[in-house]
Amino acid sequence: MSDADQPLSPPASSAAEPQPVGPAAPPPASAPDAEHGFGPRLRDLDKDIERELAEAMGGLTAKELLGEPVQRMPRAPAAEGPKKGTIMRIHGADVFVDVPGGRGQGVLPLLQFPDGPPALGSPVEISIEGYDEANGLLLLSRRGAAQSADWSTVAEGMIVEARVTATNKGGLSVDVNGIRGFMPISQIDLYRVDNPEQFVNQRLRCLVTEVKPDERNLVVSARALMEKEREETREKLWQELAEGQVREGIVRSIRDFGAFVDIGGVDGLLHISEMSWARVADASTVVQQGERIKVIVLKIDREKRKISLGLRQLTASPWDQADASFPMGGVVNAKITRLMEFGAFAELAPGIEGLIHISELAPQRVRRVADVVQVGREVQVRILRVDRAEHKIALSLKQAAPKEAPPAEEEPEEEVAVKAPRPRTTPLRGGIGDG
Repeated sequence: MSDADQPLSPPASSAAEPQPVGPAAPPPASAPDAEHGFGPRLRDLDKDIERELAEAMGGLTAKELLGEPVQRMPRAPAAEGPKKGTIMRIHGADVFVDVPGGRGQGVLPLLQFPDGPPALGSPVEISIEGYDEANGLLLLSRRGAAQSADWSTVAEGMIVEARVTATNKGGLSVDVNGIRGFMPISQIDLYRVDNPEQFVNQRLRCLVTEVKPDERNLVVSARALMEKEREETREKLWQELAEGQVREGIVRSIRDFGAFVDIGGVDGLLHISEMSWARVADASTVVQQGERIKVIVLKIDREKRKISLGLRQLTASPWDQADASFPMGGVVNAKITRLMEFGAFAELAPGIEGLIHISELAPQRVRRVADVVQVGREVQVRILRVDRAEHKIALSLKQAAPKEAPPAEEEPEEEVAVKAPRPRTTPLRGGIGDG
């Protein structure tokens, strides 16, 4: 009999499978189909279920699917701006801050509060620097606050506090948390410093501009930090500025035509004519460099980034009472201040000037104003007209002069009797006779 004629035998695997011990367990719902040799096997069905479940989960892990927290907080991007937080509590050298936006709590070093521990509940401006996964806290820094540093942590761009220990040929010797550093004289302030000795023993917030640990070389700049903070607030200030606002500023420089005033990151021009209602010949007689003053914004040119400021507008104008102080027809004392071709200006009171037209200088015709009056001369003038709105007063010098008394009438002279000559009876001698 050939191999092809041999009867088929049952599969060997059925005999090799171990038999369960004890009473047979009830088969699952699909077991009858499997036992009778049709329908999917259980192991194949389990694989199909696992595949469908994986597709439904979309590649998510079990922790992510069940919503278990996964601590994942990358370092805050540098572009993220400052935020307003609230002081929650203080523990040791740490200040805990409630960060808005559902970010939780963060921690600040207490040394970033040089004025002392802050009050609980008070606001603080912060920047997010990173995340402490071990403690679940945001790592914060107070905007503009100095940071503690040593040679292992100090880096360019870091804000530190430098104590000025002495002056040297090129600037200031400083101490930064025990590190000896140098600040060039050009980096002390935004403007020229002529007396660096005034900064000795002072503490200055500054920016680290150069670090060479191997050479123990540290260079810092207070000016760089000022410029950085100034640039940050400049755009914001331009958006807030409006004509008519009153701002506090610092006089940065004085010129012949006025003074430049820093009103918070932007310089404005305070023209000499806007300093006082009275005429000002020297701006330094009204303001001093470094002085804090209040000014009013008169005009804004946003395209050219120019601002015109005023100082006299913050005081009462003497022209408000000009009508009452100088009634028409009155005679007052005045001081000649300027000579022009068409007349002379005379000061009646601080901030109030009037014009004496050349036709009102003298009764006779005047060819040159200087022939009648000179600058500084005290004169009496008559008020002809007052225009308070235009700040103009017309004066007359000739009408204020006392009128001369008319000359006394001359008494008629007594007539003296003159005798008539007697008629001549004899002819005149000489001449040509008739022969």
